[in-house]
Amino acid sequence: MHIADAEALLAAAVPLQAGDWADVGAGGGTFSRALARRLGRGSRIYAVDRDRAAIESIAGVGADGVEVIPVIGDFSRPLQLPGIGVSQLSGMLFANALHFVANPRDVLAHLLTWLRPGGRVVIVEYDGRRPSRWVPYPISAERLPEMVAGLGLSKPAITARRPSAYGGSLYVTVMERVP
Repeated sequence: MHIADAEALLAAAVPLQAGDWADVGAGGGTFSRALARRLGRGSRIYAVDRDRAAIESIAGVGADGVEVIPVIGDFSRPLQLPGIGVSQLSGMLFANALHFVANPRDVLAHLLTWLRPGGRVVIVEYDGRRPSRWVPYPISAERLPEMVAGLGLSKPAITARRPSAYGGSLYVTVMERVP
């Protein structure tokens, strides 16, 4: 996927305003770059991935006035972000990341402690896909509300869809942390 395509997918889910975000499961940084284009000057993006080579390639990719901070770590295990404590992030992006985790609800429950009340969770996932080695634990749009129930998030709202070259479709959903 090209950065412009990723940015178009995020357009309705990520407001054009400054903030501190985490791109969880950032990989090579396509969505980190797209997120940087959406956020304003003074923003920081913590790009988290366990693949050292991929995450190191992200260093310095921020758009004008947006700092991208590479964090090497496995988000499915206890993890810390440098300088980030409880309720400090404006948003969290999980782009094609949660389908690698057998129990994404537990992962979200742990990571959501970083999100401030009113902060956004944006999830990009495949719909209509069967499990495979590339998407071992698909999260359908239909299953998502049940998965996040009781985590202190608003009802998921789908903000974008597009056909996937790999079958099914990609969907983007946004939720907010309720106070």
